[in-house]
Amino acid sequence: MRILVRLFVLCLALSAAPSFAAVVANLYQVREPVASQTPEERDAALVRAFDTLVQRLTGDAGAAQSQALAGLRAEPQQVISQYGYEGQEIVVDFDPATTERSLRQAGLALWGANRPAILAWWLNNSLEGSSLVGDGQPSADPLQRAAQRRGLPLRLPLADLGEQLLGTSDNLTASQPDASLLESVERYGADALLAVDAQEQDGQWQASWQLWLGDSREQGTVKAGDEQGLADAVMLAVGERLAPRFAASPSAASHLTLQVQGADLARYAELSRLLEPFDAHLQLVEGDTLVFRVNASPEQLRAQLSLARLEEMPAPQDEPGVAQPAPALVPRGDRLYFHW
Repeated sequence: MRILVRLFVLCLALSAAPSFAAVVANLYQVREPVASQTPEERDAALVRAFDTLVQRLTGDAGAAQSQALAGLRAEPQQVISQYGYEGQEIVVDFDPATTERSLRQAGLALWGANRPAILAWWLNNSLEGSSLVGDGQPSADPLQRAAQRRGLPLRLPLADLGEQLLGTSDNLTASQPDASLLESVERYGADALLAVDAQEQDGQWQASWQLWLGDSREQGTVKAGDEQGLADAVMLAVGERLAPRFAASPSAASHLTLQVQGADLARYAELSRLLEPFDAHLQLVEGDTLVFRVNASPEQLRAQLSLARLEEMPAPQDEPGVAQPAPALVPRGDRLYFHW
């Protein structure tokens, strides 16, 4: 049964608050380390690559081991378009359409390529001292590799002298972020703030992390044997917390009519990109009003459109000047209203 969703309008002035959501590059390409190029090592690496991809697309580290994917995991070549070797890694390209169809048939919720851009303030505390990881530094490599592996668009500060003074353990572990840290999110064109305080002790690494996205806060602690493992553990945890907000679940979705007013060509392009995970179809263009048919839950739709800085407001009733498409052209069904 379709759920009744009305009562909401979201408004946004794009010139004042731009959208920073990022498209994950090479979402369906996975790199896995290999000890050799023997058939046995290759087959094992292809299974690991499949596991990594499923986690990246669902946000669930255990999804690949589900019974619904047992046959596909046993023979991942069914969804692989090509693979090759680069140094000590195997590079596996999965076919997007076949993979997505298989995962949806298994009943899994999928997270699209449009994801929140994350600005990471990452402080490493080792025997050599404390250092804020900056963009372009060698210490940034483990973070970038881990973010790519887990499908997260990552940005790093320049880590100049002023930012080094700001990125202290006290600031990064505080329950409320410093105002300057919050300001840096927009300055670097990001959606979320990730604060990480990493400590090395007796050859082991431990990190406490906090993530702010809008009004929400997530936090956790992870451990690993080296910096690369620690970076991967943090990105894995962050992805698992974010995915439920954005992943489109077939079982939770319903057919909704989405009406957006105040659109222009640039906004139409942006909106179409954000609605890709929800099988959106443009039904009508009337003046500056766009009407889409989407397959989503209201919560998923709000979360996705929040990446464009939309704010929720009560829907106006019979507002003068608001175009109402003819029922014969667009089925009313369950309708959400948005306004720029």
